Amino acid sequence: MSRLIEPLILYVILFLPGALKEGPPLAAFSIAGELRRILIFNIPSLALIWYLILQPLMSKQIIPRFRRQDLYSALFALPALLLSGFCIALVSSRFDLPAGINIEAPPNMTGWIVMTLSCLSTGYLEESYFRFYLLTKLEAFGLSPFMAILTGVLLFSSCHIYEGPWGVLNAFLAGTMLSLVFIRFRAIHGIALAHGLYNIFVYAMGV
Repeated sequence: MSRLIEPLILYVILFLPGALKEGPPLAAFSIAGELRRILIFNIPSLALIWYLILQPLMSKQIIPRFRRQDLYSALFALPALLLSGFCIALVSSRFDLPAGINIEAPPNMTGWIVMTLSCLSTGYLEESYFRFYLLTKLEAFGLSPFMAILTGVLLFSSCHIYEGPWGVLNAFLAGTMLSLVFIRFRAIHGIALAHGLYNIFVYAMGV
C-alpha cells in the first residue's frame, strides 16, 4: 500500500484543486493567467513528475526518448480523441445538462502562441502523471491492466469535474483510449503530443 501513497499525494496536491475550481460558464482567455499557469504550475509539476519517473530508470540507464512507437501512438490517439470529442459534442447538444467552465479562444496571435504552449504543456503534464507514472505504479502494485486503467481513468475524469457532466464523460473516454494506446506502445511522447493537439483543436473549434 505504501507504493500508492506517493502517487495519491501527488494527485491531491497537483490535480484535485483544479477539479474544484469555480467560475463563469464562459471565461475570457487571459494571456497573463495562462503564462502564470505554465510557469508556476505546469513546468514545476512536470519537473517533479519526471524526476520521480527518471529516478528508477536512471539506475537502468533508460531515458525515454521519442521513438517510432511514439509516432504510431500519436497516429492512433489523436484521431480517437477527435472522434470521441466530436461524438460527445454531438450528443450533448441534444440534452439540457449543466455546462461546465469553458474558456474563450485567444483574441490575437500572441494569445494563440501562449495557448498552444499551455495546451502542449498541460497535455504532457497529464499524460506523464496519469499514463506514464500512475499507470506504471498501479501495475507494479499488482493490479490487472483492466483495474489499473479503470483506477487511473476514474482519477483522470474526476479532475475534469469543472467541465460539467459532458466534460467528465469526455475525459473518461479519452483517458481510456490514451491508457490503451500507452499500454500497447509503452510510449509517452506520442500520446502527450496527441493530447496537447486535441486541446488546441478544441480551442480552434470555439473560434
